[in-house]
Parts: sequence; C-alpha cells; structure tokens
Amino acid sequence: MDIRIDTARRWLLAGLLICTLSAAAQSPVMLNFVNADIEAVTRAIGQLAGRNFLLDPRVKGTLNIHSVKPVTPEQAYHILIAALRMQGFAVVEGAGVVKVLPEADAKQHGGRTFGRELRAGGDQIVTQVYPLAHASAAQLVPVLRPLIAPNNAISAYPGANILVITDYADNLRRISRIIEAIDRPNEGEFEVLRLEHLSAIELAQQLTRLFAEPGQAGGQPQAVTIAADARSNSLLVRADNPGRMANLRELVRRLDVPATGAGQLRVVHLRNAEAAKLAETLRALAGAEAKAAAAPAAPAQPAAGAAGAGGVVIAADAATNSLIIHAPDHAYNALRAVIDRLDTRRAQVFVEALIVEVSSSKAAEFGIQWQAPLLEGRNAALVGATNFGSGGNNLLGLTASIAAGKPQLPGPGLNLGLLQRISVGGKTYEGLTALARALEQDADANILSTPNLLTLDNEEAKIVIGQNVPFLTGAYAQTGTGPGGTTVNPFQTFERRDVGLTLKVRPQVSEGGAVKLTIVQEVSSVQETTQQGVITNKRAIETTVRVQSGEAIVLGGLIQDDQQQGQDKVPGLGELPLIGQLFRSDTRKRRKTNLMVFLRPLVIHETETLERLTADRYELIEALHRQAQQRPAHWLLEASPPQRLPDLKLDRVLSPRPQTDPPRPPAAAWPQGMYD
Repeated sequence: MDIRIDTARRWLLAGLLICTLSAAAQSPVMLNFVNADIEAVTRAIGQLAGRNFLLDPRVKGTLNIHSVKPVTPEQAYHILIAALRMQGFAVVEGAGVVKVLPEADAKQHGGRTFGRELRAGGDQIVTQVYPLAHASAAQLVPVLRPLIAPNNAISAYPGANILVITDYADNLRRISRIIEAIDRPNEGEFEVLRLEHLSAIELAQQLTRLFAEPGQAGGQPQAVTIAADARSNSLLVRADNPGRMANLRELVRRLDVPATGAGQLRVVHLRNAEAAKLAETLRALAGAEAKAAAAPAAPAQPAAGAAGAGGVVIAADAATNSLIIHAPDHAYNALRAVIDRLDTRRAQVFVEALIVEVSSSKAAEFGIQWQAPLLEGRNAALVGATNFGSGGNNLLGLTASIAAGKPQLPGPGLNLGLLQRISVGGKTYEGLTALARALEQDADANILSTPNLLTLDNEEAKIVIGQNVPFLTGAYAQTGTGPGGTTVNPFQTFERRDVGLTLKVRPQVSEGGAVKLTIVQEVSSVQETTQQGVITNKRAIETTVRVQSGEAIVLGGLIQDDQQQGQDKVPGLGELPLIGQLFRSDTRKRRKTNLMVFLRPLVIHETETLERLTADRYELIEALHRQAQQRPAHWLLEASPPQRLPDLKLDRVLSPRPQTDPPRPPAAAWPQGMYD
C-alpha cells in the first residue's frame, strides 16, 4: 500500500513540475530531482527545452540533479545528457527526436556526422570523418584508441587516409586538437647533396652505418635518413635538426675528393650475382662507352681479358665472389650504379611435376595343330599337318626337338598334346601328333612419379632418376701375329645413356607472379635386348609454357587404345563351322594407355616460404620413413634397429602456420594425395 502511494506521489510531483516548467519555458529555472525516475525527468526537461525524447526499454533507473542557481532550458538539457552518461546511457540526436539508449548500442543508431570541422558539443554521440594530410591514419588508430570510450569506435580507411571516429562530441573536440598537432609536415631539413668523385651508393651505406642510433628499434624514425640516387650520383638527406644536417654536409664535403694512386683501385663484394659473369658484362659496358667517347678522334682498341678501355680494368675473384675495379671516379660511379642494380637477390622457383601412367593389356590365343600320315608306301608316305606360330607354339618345332632328344618347352598357357609313335617308310618316330593351346593374358600398370625441383630464376635444373645403360655404337676386330700364331682382338665401343625419368626446367619469373618455363620431360625404359642392340620405350615432352605461380597445368598426355586380331587358318577348311576350329588358330590383343603430365611452379621470394615448404616435405618423408621401418619376419628373428632421420631444427617452422602460406591449387586442378 505504501509503495503505491509513494509512486503516485512521485508522478503527481512530476506533473506539477512539468506544469511549472511549461509556464516558465523561456525563463531560468531551478533543478531539484532527488531519486527521480529517468522517464519522468526526461519528460519534464523535454517539455522545458522543447525536445522529443525516445527512451529504449532498457533505460531504467533514477537520477539526482540539483542546480545551485537558475539555468536556462538549453543548459538543463545538457545537464540531463551528462547525468544520463554517468548512468551508462547515451543520447543520439536524429530528425526531430532525441534517442536515449545504452552506450554500447549508441554508435549503431546514426546520429549527426561531421567532417574535419566539428560543429557540435556536449555529451551527445556524433561521428566525425577526419581526412589526414600528412600523418598515416592506420598509425594513428592505436594512438587515439585509449582516448575514446570503450563502447565507441575508431577505424582507419588507408585508401583515402581517413579516420572515422564515433564518440561524445566534447571528447571529439579534444581528439581533433590532438590530430591537428600530429598531422603536420615533417619539419626536418631535406637536401640533395651532389657528389663529384665518390659513389653515392657506397657513401650512403657508410654514412647510414655511421649515423645509426645505438639500440634504435626498427619501427622508430631515424634521426638522419640517407638515400642514394644512382642516376645523378647524389645523396638524398633528411635530418631532424639543422645541427645534424650541418655536420653531415661538412662530412660529405671532406670525403668527396678525387682519388689518387691506389685510391682508384676498389674491391666490390657481391651478395647475389656471380663475379665472373658480371665482370664480362661490365667489361662490355666499359668498352662500349670508351668506343663512343673515342669515336670522333680515333678507333678504340677492343678490351681483352681483364684489361678494359678508357683506363678501366675489371677483374673477378671467384674465391670471394668479388669484383676488382681500377677506374677513374666518374667511370667507377657509373659502373657502381650498374652493379647495385644487377647484384639483387633473385627469386627461386619450386617446380612440382606429376606423371601419371595407367595401362591395361589383355590378350587371348586359341588354336589346334595336328599332323598324321595319310598314305604310306614302301619308300614314301603322304603326311598331312597344320602348324601355326613359332618356337614353343609350333607343333613341328616341338616334334623335331623331341626327336633330337632335346625337348623344347611349349609356350605359356594351357597346352594339350598327343604323343605317339609314327611309322613312315618302315621307320618309327616319336613325336606329337596333335597340340591344342589356350592362353589368356591380363596385365595392368599404374605408374605415379612426382619429381620436384628447386632452382634460381633463369637457371636450368635437371633431375634424373633411372639407370645408366650402355648402348653399342661400334665394333671392329684387329688381327695380329704372335708367338702362338694368328690372334684376333675384337673391340667394341659403347655410349652410356640415362634411361628412366628425366626432368629439365629453366624458369623465368616476370612481373605479377607469372613464370615462363622451358621444359624437357622424358620417361624411358628398356624393353628388350636384341642382336642389333637395346630397344627402349620413350615418351618425351619438350615445350615452353607460361603459368601463374601456384597454378597447376597439364603439359600433355596420351590416350591410346590399340586393338589387334589375328587368325592363321587353312584356306577353306578353316572357315567351316564347328570343325573349322581344327584348322585355324585365333589371337586377340588389346592395350589401353593413359598418360598425363602435370606441372605446378611456385615462386619463392621470402625465406619463410622456403622454410615452410621444406618442413612440409620433411614431414612427408618422416611419415614414409616410419612406415618403412623393418618388422621382424618371424618371432625368432631379431628386428634391425630403426634408423632415425637427422634433426633439421625445423621446430620453428613446424609451428602453426600463418595465413601467408603459399597458395595451393584447388582440388580439381591437382590430383588428390599430392599434399597428403
């Protein structure tokens, strides 16, 4: 009962206050709310300030507002907003309505949006889109984030270098002043120092090491920034204060003096290029410049060996991979700029090849052969016979081997023969009088080869897996007379060739990740050896293709279906129904071959990518090695101790991989199991 009276009393007081405030809408008023309901207070001040409030159902509680002196209606409105903020509620002004809702949801309910100039104040939620002229928007986000309410938002759009901030208007004014103080051009001096004698590239490296701050973190700006422009042989210098710039300018002036005597002899250590090859290129360049300079006066002499034209001498030291250059300053500076461009790290290309060959062969043979005397006289006999095939498949050949006492084995398959004595001309012979052969052959083959190669850009790589087979290339005999008589010394010459799997690749990486591949791929095998030499089967592809890094392509293939049917028969008799089978032999053969060659190149620029790739392959080999461990063949036999692979210290790269792993082709493009 007391609760109802208290609630009714509160609403009555709020109503009286509204009437009082309505009467004095344009005059200052005194605010005195003690444990007043939020809804009643917003209704009263909304009536006073002429604002329409819309309260979220989650906005509940009481407010305590007390003014020491009279305030205007607009001031009362801002006092209400501040009191609501202290309760965890935010105000968002829209078209003719003021929405009151929890602070965490305020940034999703629109509100007014401003540009670089903020025309709002108080504790209302607004959004500011702040374009930056000098500072980086992405780098400012972590700086400003602690200054913004946890429930409000700040984000950067790097494309236009813009900050988007949603927060209270008064706080945004403070943040705008901070951004203006940061978003200023770098006040450090910037100068171009042109060199007359020294190489800008070498001097920039020396000065950078000299002015490096000890213990300086990689992300902090340097006090002195030095870069080289090889085209104009100048230094681009920026310092944080005039004193450092003056010291740097004086140091460059003292160093940039002509070289004398042995000063013209320089040693350039190369990091990536090969000294011998680069020396040839530089000699040709120096000779061409000397010819162009001497053309109006007299023809220049061509350079030979290490000697060059125009006073330039270039030699290569292979042991240290260095160039030794003796040249005037202007010539050396030009050569040094070329060396810096050519001595760059080349990309590597990892090539995966997949060779799949599936073949199926079926053959069937059936035939009947016989021989028997038809008429016999005193000194002669008429014998009839059918014989087909050769070797162990021929009836007459088997009979002759039996008569000679050296029986020959019949051919493979089911062989049924009738062995009996035959009397011809008063003589008796033992041999086969009939032979029935039946044979069916079925052979399948599934060959999978996955050769891999890693090579530098524009360098040929080759892998051979197979045998080195001798091939006879010539033979001759030498006859001589010795103490024992005439002797013959035969001589034969052989040439050894690789038989098996051969893959040769020369990649050339272009801009955009495309790779041009010159490929020679061959699969060969020895079929048989004859008197004329070795017969080999060979399947080869030689082509040039262009493919994106990480994509799989098919280089070529062969789909072959070979069907053969043969029949040996006696004319006329072999065509008779039923009994015609006694006078013929039938053979059928069918061979299917499916051969496909796939290729996938992967361009590797970073060391981390190569480490992850190596770890993948090492894990695969480890798994196969564990599966191949020798098991005891019998419980009485002791198993050999397992062999352990060496530890390559790959724990760092075997950890969970980041999202920068090299892309893999879709499952439809690369056969399943390649990465399993």
